[in-house]
Amino acid sequence: MDFEIKEYKRSTVIYTSGRIDSYTAPEVEEALNQLIEKGQFNIIFDMSDVTFVSSAGWWALIRIQKEVKKMNRGELALVHLDERIQESMDLVGIAPYFKCYSELLEAVGSF
Repeated sequence: MDFEIKEYKRSTVIYTSGRIDSYTAPEVEEALNQLIEKGQFNIIFDMSDVTFVSSAGWWALIRIQKEVKKMNRGELALVHLDERIQESMDLVGIAPYFKCYSELLEAVGSF
């Protein structure tokens, strides 16, 4: 899985594409953990090209969210969610764990 990272003044955006499932979730979690290790705690995950997120993918994102929120250091925000992915978040009840934005500029401006 390929990742593209773009740094802004107060946040970092990470892009990827494809499915986030039990096979690729560890890669996603590792890429996000590398940002945390560099001291980047305000992370925006641009999901415009993500087509599916399994429960393993959601658990990986929840673990990252918990890590960045420790001691109020930051937040993992999601942007450009596909309608089906948003519905799956609502279905499993994890929508309240994340701030979701429809536009990248809005997400970047939230930090």
